[in-house]
Amino acid sequence: MAEQNTQLRARRWPQPDGWTIGAGVIALIVLAPIVSVVWIAFHPTENIWPHLLATVMPRYMMATLTLMAGVGVLTALVGTGAAWLVTIYRFPGSGWLSYALLFPLAVPAYVGAYALVDFFDYSGALQVNLRSLMGWASSQDYWFPKVRTPEAAILVLSAALYPYVYLLARQAFREQSGGSYEVARALGSGAWGVFLRVGLPLARPSVAAGVALALMETVADYGTVAHFGVQTLTTGIFTTWLTAGNAGGAAQIAGVSLSLIVLLLTVERLGRRRARFHASARQMRPVVAQTLSGWRGWLAFTLCFLPFAMGFLLPVAVMASHALKKPEAWIEPGLGKALMNTLTVGGCAAVLTVAAAIFFVYGLRMAGRGLPRWILPVTALGYAAPGAVLALGLLVPLAALDHRVADGILALTGHDPGLMLTGTSTAIVLAFIVRFFGIAQGAVDAAFGRISPNLPLAARALGRPAGGVLREVYLPLMRGSVGMALLIVFVDCVKELPATLLLRPFNFNTLATRTQELASLEKLGEAAPAALLVMAVGLVAVALMARMEARR
Repeated sequence: MAEQNTQLRARRWPQPDGWTIGAGVIALIVLAPIVSVVWIAFHPTENIWPHLLATVMPRYMMATLTLMAGVGVLTALVGTGAAWLVTIYRFPGSGWLSYALLFPLAVPAYVGAYALVDFFDYSGALQVNLRSLMGWASSQDYWFPKVRTPEAAILVLSAALYPYVYLLARQAFREQSGGSYEVARALGSGAWGVFLRVGLPLARPSVAAGVALALMETVADYGTVAHFGVQTLTTGIFTTWLTAGNAGGAAQIAGVSLSLIVLLLTVERLGRRRARFHASARQMRPVVAQTLSGWRGWLAFTLCFLPFAMGFLLPVAVMASHALKKPEAWIEPGLGKALMNTLTVGGCAAVLTVAAAIFFVYGLRMAGRGLPRWILPVTALGYAAPGAVLALGLLVPLAALDHRVADGILALTGHDPGLMLTGTSTAIVLAFIVRFFGIAQGAVDAAFGRISPNLPLAARALGRPAGGVLREVYLPLMRGSVGMALLIVFVDCVKELPATLLLRPFNFNTLATRTQELASLEKLGEAAPAALLVMAVGLVAVALMARMEARR
């Protein structure tokens, strides 16, 4: 009996090896900044929480919730509606619009904010031409809506983030059976009835997941809301930490932001768990697109073209026009240096993140089936956490460690090495690894899941060690997924702004921080080349994603 219990415990708790221990270390590194934020929030040097609660916290909270509500509604309507139109109908331009609607993913929201303000503001191209055309002398002669408002921030964020909903909803609509639509039409349902009673309920989990991603990006945003003067939780972190110099108060605001994200993730996961839809075991009939002609076809084209124009064409056109007006900005040394910094930091972070994700997921799979089920969602929390939160959780402990190491080396050798972590780009790379580990982990875990377990078992039976199985069996079969994960993480690193702003050493710029720095000074001519380079990198990733979608 005792021997049986020992055997059961051995099966339940496998002996840890190098892979399992390494996976545990990676998990600790990914979760450490979040734990650090919670610790700083509960142990501040000066507790200003009562003051925050009585003064600015209600304003921060209300602004954040208002943005979330507006962005959530708009992204759901635009993303789901566009996905339904390009999947179920054929109309003028529907073929290229089905891919063009993904292009706003290449445009950071803060670039869209700069473009919107520059185009629609009093001194922008639209109002200048209107005054010239109509003979108006000043703003007293006509009415024009204000540009720097929370509503404009919602519009810009929605234009940049609706592709999250569009991509997932389009895939859900494509996977549905065309027979269910035909039955609904035979029973008398019109176009709206088919969408509301069949298409939307079946796609609801995918739509909810896309909206959740958009809301997480909304909470994490800094460049857009700062440009529009909207005081959210993220701007509160910057103000309390950098202006007031109170890391504890900033951590407490960050804790509220993190709580919102955790609540959002919980609601989204519960919603998906309760909403389960299964396809029939029989061969599904593919969806046959119906043709829309006349004014209905052009209406569908307009509805799909507007979000593409707002999210992609407008930012690209505004930035390109400024870049053409000031071509000397392309040869400024600051731009070349920012480009090299971006490629170096983003490239290192992407390689390290994907490598860590491969090691982590493989290590968990080596440990058994039960462990990955609960530890994978926890380590993905870093992607949900705003960059400002991770920066705060990293900088405070890293700065303390940096000073201790420097003091120790100085005492032993008499040489002061300086700040080796926070004084270099190391902290930025570490923040990127934590921030985007969830993306790489998800892609790698899905790639592992698509490989038949018989292949690694056969390799082990032939005497290959665990490392050999990973190198000779898994990695060759996962090459495409690993490459896509590298590309997506690299693009996100290029676009990331809050963490880079807070963690960069003195006189260190990336393309994102150079764009924000110059645009905040109303120097769009100098900022345009950096913004265009950021969008170009993102557009390459979107094009490759569209190509992979077309091959399915």
